[in-house]
Formats: sequence, C-alpha cells, structure tokens
Amino acid sequence: MADACTHLDQIRVTSASVAGCEDCLAAGDIWVHLRLCVGCGRVGCCDDSPNQHATRYYGKSGHPLIRSYEPGEKWWWWCYLDEVAFELEGAGLARAGG
Repeated sequence: MADACTHLDQIRVTSASVAGCEDCLAAGDIWVHLRLCVGCGRVGCCDDSPNQHATRYYGKSGHPLIRSYEPGEKWWWWCYLDEVAFELEGAGLARAGG
C-alpha cells in the first residue's frame, strides 16, 4: 500500500450523466453509496452495497481511480492500485440533474 496515489494523471471526468449505480438501476437493485470512475464516468455502488459494482468495474476496466458520488463526501477518493483513500480538493463534484 502506498502513502499517496500515483495515478492522478488518469483523471478524465469529474461528473456523469447517471444519477445512480448503472448496473443496479438496470437490474432494479439498491445501493448504499455511489462511486464515480474518474477514468470514464461510470457510476457504480460501493463495497458496502450488495453488488459492489464499482470494484467489479475496476476489475474489468483497470481504471484505478474512483471518487465519491455522494453529497457531503465530495472530496473522498480511492486508488485501487495504490490502495489508498485520499481527499482531493478543487476537483468539484457534479451530479446528474444538478
């Protein structure tokens, strides 16, 4: 585990056009918290959610960075490769529909 994320150069997006976990919405499932892949903008549910779609998507895509897609958690980030959570101010958080 690293002390800091070394993959910030892979940030491509900071918002998405979907207001929920894409896979849960398609299946009619529920989630606990939402995570945004900042490599491509895909929204998935967190590891506390039944389906853990954000982590599953990382396994398929290899995109190392996610950020919270929840109000009040706007600076929370996670790097799968470096296994580090961190805060990143100034990146903004735009949610679908607002």
